[in-house]
Amino acid sequence: MNLLRLFATGPDRPLLSSQQEIDKLYKRHRVRIMLAITLGYGFVYTCRLALSVVKKPLIDGGIFTAEELGIIGSALFYTYAFGKLTNGFLADHANLKIFFATGVLISALINIGMGFSTLLWLSVLLWGLNGWFQGFGAPAGIVSITNWFSNQERGRTYGIWSTAHSIGEGLTFIGVAGLVTLWGWRAGFWGPGVLCILVAIALLIWIQDRPQTMGLPPVADWKNDHWNDGAAAKKQESIWATQRSILKIPAIWVLALSSAAIYVTRYAINSWGILYLQEAKGFSLMEAGGMLTANTITGILGALAYGFASDKLFNARRPPVNLIFGLLEIAGLLLIFFGPTDRPGVMMMAFLLYGFGLTGLVTSLGGLFAVDIAPKKAAGAAMGFIGVFSYLAAATQDRISGYMIEQGTTLIDGVRHYDFSQVIWFWVGSSVVSLILSTTLWRVRLRD
Repeated sequence: MNLLRLFATGPDRPLLSSQQEIDKLYKRHRVRIMLAITLGYGFVYTCRLALSVVKKPLIDGGIFTAEELGIIGSALFYTYAFGKLTNGFLADHANLKIFFATGVLISALINIGMGFSTLLWLSVLLWGLNGWFQGFGAPAGIVSITNWFSNQERGRTYGIWSTAHSIGEGLTFIGVAGLVTLWGWRAGFWGPGVLCILVAIALLIWIQDRPQTMGLPPVADWKNDHWNDGAAAKKQESIWATQRSILKIPAIWVLALSSAAIYVTRYAINSWGILYLQEAKGFSLMEAGGMLTANTITGILGALAYGFASDKLFNARRPPVNLIFGLLEIAGLLLIFFGPTDRPGVMMMAFLLYGFGLTGLVTSLGGLFAVDIAPKKAAGAAMGFIGVFSYLAAATQDRISGYMIEQGTTLIDGVRHYDFSQVIWFWVGSSVVSLILSTTLWRVRLRD
């Protein structure tokens, strides 16, 4: 029982009487919290994506096959999906600094354990547990944003936070690839593990609980930023009742399916992109990592551009910007798979275009749009609901992709030859489905 109290959000303190003190505390902690949840979540990604970098060494070393790696990878996505759902509901009630830091610490320890494992069942168990504790991060981030930043700031702040995806991917595809190149596949797990132990400590220092636990007013009152007058009436409704109400919003279900489809493509490239570039395009591990890092760089710009454009140019309307970024993402994919193979500049441009469009879409479909159309008190629950669809799709993708790649593999004179022609259409088709579904939400209204 005492352990549960440790994770629970603190009680509201009496409102501070000094407006100057209120302004000072808000300004100080908003900067720190934004840095903590963005950089912290970015670093934590290295503990989620390490397996993507070590796949070829594990296959070449005869430790696991592509199909077995698909099973291990899908274990993380399945548990992450349900972890994100349950943890999303819990985050609305939690002390976010304890909640987030605990998930990061346990994920770090699991990665260190993965560096010792060569057994399939043990690796599946560990990577599955990793998925569950990785599911603490996104809900903690989005609930922090809704608690500390107002409605009209949400697109930009969510865009900044979403750069964490690209920061983490870039650190993985270059940093972890470098560790693996120098010291072997085990270092690909141990390096992120040690890094994230330090990250967990930093999160405890920088993140704060809800503003009301510090004697501050709700951020909407501080910024005088309310979207509608119905919000006051909803304050009397319990958090659990508000969370359950999101299931009655049809747009949430459509958004969940759209997000699921784009997550198939996203994690197909993250999980299998390095192997594809090595085997189908002839790049080395570091060259392949560099290509994927290129898309993370423009991904940072894509997340920021999405937040700014939707807030400033479209008055916080997300669907028009979803359409623009969806078309850019699909164009990048088609160039990656069907563009000229003898022109490295075109391949680099393809990844830059893909990364820009994809990260903008993930910013919206993976959480921001859900938070817009769900009650604010259920931000974590809305994020979790979208997440369970997204990561079940990612898990299914890993199993399907692993199976299709394995079936397309032939062994000639002891050398593996891969055929990616079928799985490519699975990845591209998912992006097309996502674009169609998100476009149906063109007239959806925002709410408090």
